[in-house]
Formats: sequence, structure tokens, C-alpha cells
Amino acid sequence: MNSHRAKWTWAVTVALVAAVLGPGAQAGADADRSGLSEAIDTVLGDARMEGGVASVVVADAASGELLYQHQPTTRLMPASNTKLPTSAAAMEILGPEYRFTTDVLADGRRSGSVLRGDLYLRGTGDPTLLAADYDKLAAQVAASGVKRVHGRLIADDTRFDAQRLGSDWANDDEPYYYAAQISALNVAPDTDYDTGTVIVTVAPGAAAGDEPVVTVTPDTDYVDIDMRATTVAAGGANALSVERRHGTNDIVVSGTTPVGGAGTKQWSTVWEPTGYAAAVFRDALADHGVKVTGPNRLGRQTPSGARPLASHDSMALKDLLIPFMKLSNNMHAEILTKAMGYEVSKQGSWSAGLAAITGYLKGIGVDTTKVRQADGSGLSRMDNFPAGQLAKLLLAVRAEPWYADWKRSLPVACDPDRFVGGTLRSRMCGTAAALNARAKTGSLTGASALSGYVTDAGGRELVFSIVLNNYLASSVKPLEDAIVVTLAKSTEEAATLVQPRTARGGDLECAWRKPVLC
Repeated sequence: MNSHRAKWTWAVTVALVAAVLGPGAQAGADADRSGLSEAIDTVLGDARMEGGVASVVVADAASGELLYQHQPTTRLMPASNTKLPTSAAAMEILGPEYRFTTDVLADGRRSGSVLRGDLYLRGTGDPTLLAADYDKLAAQVAASGVKRVHGRLIADDTRFDAQRLGSDWANDDEPYYYAAQISALNVAPDTDYDTGTVIVTVAPGAAAGDEPVVTVTPDTDYVDIDMRATTVAAGGANALSVERRHGTNDIVVSGTTPVGGAGTKQWSTVWEPTGYAAAVFRDALADHGVKVTGPNRLGRQTPSGARPLASHDSMALKDLLIPFMKLSNNMHAEILTKAMGYEVSKQGSWSAGLAAITGYLKGIGVDTTKVRQADGSGLSRMDNFPAGQLAKLLLAVRAEPWYADWKRSLPVACDPDRFVGGTLRSRMCGTAAALNARAKTGSLTGASALSGYVTDAGGRELVFSIVLNNYLASSVKPLEDAIVVTLAKSTEEAATLVQPRTARGGDLECAWRKPVLC
């Protein structure tokens, strides 16, 4: 450290950390220590991290100078920080203007308004398709003059392979919306684009003893409601459960809801999203007067001579990154992973997609021999990244031509708009990091991460990566916030370079407990 640089006093360090963590925070270090590095050490010494492990790196964004390192090479579960390499690779490999296309095509003979052949719905993975978009496709088919199809409705999802779930995802997560099945044909029920799900809304009946009233969005018969719930008298328990049986589209609604009560609104994945898309499209065709006499068939490739009837393009990737990254949508990450696999090697598989991501990371200087990426989203507990390699990524992408659009997709601390603040919208409010820090969050049981950018008190942009694992506390996110707020309040004169510390012990043991929403 240059001699002209001033150091913080230990009292200021303690006061700052206490302001973020609360008055009960302990310094956890000798009273003669001082500086930015000691402030971060104090945070990591909090009792909530007892028995846990941390990998933390801070660097000057412009120069790449390392300002702080704590076990920078220790590989930990990054949870949804895995979306950082996935999204960056997608911007490079697919391009900011990339759009998913969904087409309707026909083969066979056309006689007036009658098609004697099959109708094909061909998808490329669009995770933003709504029932309204299928309605527009159906309207185009009707406008082409086709009113009757003497053939089948074939859902062509062959752009991607048939592996629907990540190979090491927890089976008991499968009914929940953050672990939906992956297909090249999808339906989303909302403009958060929670693809592969339906929304089940349960309202109490008019009187005690009545069945609750259930609505499904979109309105589809692809799922069946098994009603086992009861309306109870006003003041009774609102204790409803909505869960789909594994391997089926039977959604069981059980429990009680009181007269005049709030009921519940829950998202449920569907079993076989390709069939879901076909069912929604068939209903849309019927609404526009187009009758398909044959059954739905899934997973067959459209013949090369099929004639186009209708087409829909998704928003550009640079815009899709907003719901993807702001809301940490796992399914978007996995669809993009398979799309990258197809783009690079014509194989829409996880293995091909992950190979494409690895190739990009190598090209920007990330040491891919030091990381393990098992999926695109971070839902897998096999994903392992050290903070040092995530920081390298954050530094390298600043030179990319698409960097501004990519950075725009990162959640912003304390911005209340869901599509700006995202998963950081309620964090670091009232601090120097509010509306300043832009970072990707990550959460699994026993794993939390926060990596991104923040501007310090002197106007210098900093890169940070914080990955915390193996803690037993209910949350360590206040510790992440404390580090970022410390950086936001710091000045260049206060920064102290800390050399890497030797990681303790050998390989980490994963708890393999049920993951939660990232």
C-alpha cells in the first residue's frame, strides 16, 4: 500500500459494519487492525458463518487490480450466480438480437379450406410464448384459409433432445415452478414468463362446506384438478396445498380456506410441456374455427417440404435477459443452454450447451479447469465456482460490445420495480449501495452468492464476487449486503490488497438437501 494512502480507524470500521449488520455485530478481530480488508474480514467473522466457508474477491473494474481476496480459489456452490456465465455466453454465441421462432407448417394436399395432411407446430425453445401468442398463430392459420385439417396436430420439439430435467436435480422439486421441464415447445402463463407452468388460483366458496372455486391460467384442460379442499366458516384456517402428482397432470388441491378469506395462488409445473403447447394451440385453432380431426402427436420432426402457414418471433435476447436475470428464471437459463448447444454443434442438449459455455469462458480468460458447471441455472448442487473465476468473468465482459445490455439485466439494489430491482429490490435500502450496486443473487439451502458491480464513494467502479456455503443460519444475505455497502462507502485510499489465503481442509461435502428458489 502506498504511504500516502490513509487508513480507516478501527472504530470507523466497527461502526460501519455494525450499521449494516446491526448493533450486536462483533468485530471478530484485534483492535489494532484497520482498513477496507479488515472491514470485510469482520463481516466474514460474523457468527452466522461459523463452520461455513467463504470465497470473496474484490477488484478495481477498470484496472483489474485485486483489492481483496479471501479463499479466491475455493470452489463452492454458486447457486444462481451460475446464470452469470450462462447469460454472458448466450449474448456472445447467440447474439443480442437473437430471437426464438415458432412456426406452423402443413404437409399433404390442400383443397379449398381443407388440408388433407398434418399440421406441424415447430418450436425452437421460446420461453416467452403465452396463450395469446398461440391464439395469434391460430388466427394466422385461419387467415390462410384453412378451416379443416384431415390429419394430426404434430408438435415438433426436436430442436432439443428429450431430456426434460437436469440429471442431478432433486426429484421432489419437479412439481414446483423453479424446476419445470425443458422443451423446445413451451407455454408461459404470465409475463414473468414462468414457462412450463400453470397458475392455480383457489378462492373460498360462498358458504362453509362449499367446494373452493378453482381457476387455471391459461384456461386449459391439459391439467386436471383433484379437489380435496373445503370452505370453512369465516375466521377458520386458510391452509391450502396445491401440488401436482409426479408423472401426471393431476393437481391436488387440499386443505381449508375460510369464507371471505384470501385463498391461494400457486404456480405448478406441467408434465410434458410439449403436450401442453399442443393442447393450448389446438384450443386456439378451435376458437378460430379451425378443426383438426386427428390426434396430437409429440416429438416428430417437420418434413423438409412442409409449407409455412404462420410464424411468431420472440423478443430479442437482450430484452429476454431482463425477466431471465432480474427474476432469476431457471428455465430461461436451461433453454438458452440447449439453444447454445444447437447453435454451436446442432445438438440441443445440456452437454452440447455446457461445452459451448465452456468454450466462451476459455476465450475470455476464465480458467475452466477450476470450475464445474452442471447446468445453466445453478439449480444443480454439482455446480462449483470460486469467486476468483466469477470475478474474472465480471472483469472480462466489460470489454464485450454487448456489455451495456448485459449489465442492464443485473438486479439493482433497492429499486422497487421488479424488472429493474429484481431479486435485489428490497435489499441494501437506505445505504450507499442503494440504486448503485448491480449484482446477481443466488440461493440454495446452505449456499448463497452475490456477484456484480458497485461504485465506491470516490466514483470508482468495483467488481465483487461473494460465495458463501455450508452455513446453518437461515440467511447470510445480510453479510453479503454488509460487504457491498462497505465497498460503496469506501474510497481508493482505504483499499488494502490482501493476498490469497490457503483454503482449509479438502473437498467440501454437499448437504444435498432440497434446494429452494434461486
